Amino acid sequence: METDKAYIHAIDELIRGTEQISSYRDPKIGKAVNTMAQLLRVGLLCVLVCNSDNPQESGSRHIYYADGQPDESRSIRRQETADGGHILQYRVLQRMGDEDWNGEEKERIGTMLELLHMLLGRMHVMAVAEYITYRDTELGIYNLNYLTKQADTYISRGCIGEYAACYFNLKGFSTVNKQIGRDRATAVMREYIVWLQELLAEGDMVCRIGGDNFAALFHKQYLEEVKEHLKGKGIVYDAESGEKILITASAGYYMIPGDCQSSTDIMDCISVAHDTAKNVRDVPYVFYDEALMQHLKDMKQLENLFPDAIKNEEFLVYYQPKVELKNYQLAGAEALCRWVHNGEMIQPGVFIPVLEQSKAVCTLDFYMLEHVCGDIRRWLEEGRRVVRVSVNLSRCHLGDPSLLDRIMEIVDRYQVPHEYIEIELTETTTDADFKDLKQIVTGLQQAGICTSVDDFGIGYSSLNLLKDLPWKVLKIDKGFLWNRSGDAAQSKIMLKHVIAMAQELGLKCIVEGVETMEHVKLLKENNCYMAQGFYFDRPLPKEEFENRLFGDKR
Repeated sequence: METDKAYIHAIDELIRGTEQISSYRDPKIGKAVNTMAQLLRVGLLCVLVCNSDNPQESGSRHIYYADGQPDESRSIRRQETADGGHILQYRVLQRMGDEDWNGEEKERIGTMLELLHMLLGRMHVMAVAEYITYRDTELGIYNLNYLTKQADTYISRGCIGEYAACYFNLKGFSTVNKQIGRDRATAVMREYIVWLQELLAEGDMVCRIGGDNFAALFHKQYLEEVKEHLKGKGIVYDAESGEKILITASAGYYMIPGDCQSSTDIMDCISVAHDTAKNVRDVPYVFYDEALMQHLKDMKQLENLFPDAIKNEEFLVYYQPKVELKNYQLAGAEALCRWVHNGEMIQPGVFIPVLEQSKAVCTLDFYMLEHVCGDIRRWLEEGRRVVRVSVNLSRCHLGDPSLLDRIMEIVDRYQVPHEYIEIELTETTTDADFKDLKQIVTGLQQAGICTSVDDFGIGYSSLNLLKDLPWKVLKIDKGFLWNRSGDAAQSKIMLKHVIAMAQELGLKCIVEGVETMEHVKLLKENNCYMAQGFYFDRPLPKEEFENRLFGDKR
């Protein structure tokens, strides 16, 4: 009777002792089986974990209990198949010098092994569940669930102030997929992330949020290493040739304060910082701090002012002349937006990025087109001289299936001859945007409305845009005149060939940012005779532009 009670107690101890164990490698299993092994006079309890394809090959051996010298001649063996196809070979050996096990003891040893196998199976399921919960299966790294779990752990321990966090996105990775293929691109992404992880300390982590978006939690002393890595690294994608591809990232950082309350606060801060960095040209990263918070408040204020500003027509059309260099006559203009609120001018560089984030810029673009068409209609009715005016459309319009119809409705409502309107569109980098861009450019061409590539030379796919889309005008970016590296000779060579290439393709060229007589001479030397810039005129209020246009001043 006492033996039965001891046996039941030993079973209970085995079950309770393995409740928090998640791996058959855990040495705590030995403690859980200790009482039962002693009761059943066991000298050795072990399991050999083998691959089901080659069960005879040596696998990993785990000893759960050992007492004295085991007798190799007296043993009980049991073989089971585990989830995942592994074979578990259990061995129980009797102590040297003890009497042979009786029938009841052998039966109870068999029960112990069955129970142990069931518990190990549960451990495997728990391990798989934890892997699915906290791992990205494609890259084999941690996911966002793990980062938030660890961040909350560090908060509860009071050490979160030692850490920084960042949210980053791999720039143009869809293009990388297209260039080298998805499998290679995935391998490149994995190596890039593993390389970053290896720069950090134990307990720091890089996690995948989804797609080409990641987050990292790391000790603050590694900030410079992280920034340097995200700035750009060449990753080998072809082992035979050694060819590399440059991977860069836009990032938002947060130096976590010691009084941070939750992982949600951390994610909010790095997400806001990253969104800001992603939407500002030539800014690879942004820190979440008081300055950014004030900037975001200012942005929100501008966003809230926009509906009434549109209703009250606070947005004014300014016209910057385009000049024919053969005779220095005004030959066209670009319509540029200025916002006057409470008597003060808000610069486009301040409000345009804000409106682009909310897509309110689309409303503003149609507003500008309508006012330009209204001005042209009045000039025509007054018998005035009219030149073609270009109107900018944000790439935020791409994806709008009604875009072409809306443009034509406005132009035709004011009965503006199509040759007096030009639509300027900027370069794009994604396949989806490219298809939308091709559709709108083709549709406008068929309607007799001129289209131009704005800021040519600062995007990623300039040559494809020229080859595949039916443009009429190429507007060359001022960067070809003002080379940032200071290599004027190189800039001249590039400008010469861009102009020649465009003209051979049947495109009309215009260069913006012309500010000196040297620029004018350079354009003439390369047979480009259309220019726009401060050397001739700044953007002019409507009345001043009309005086310039109607007076035909040279």
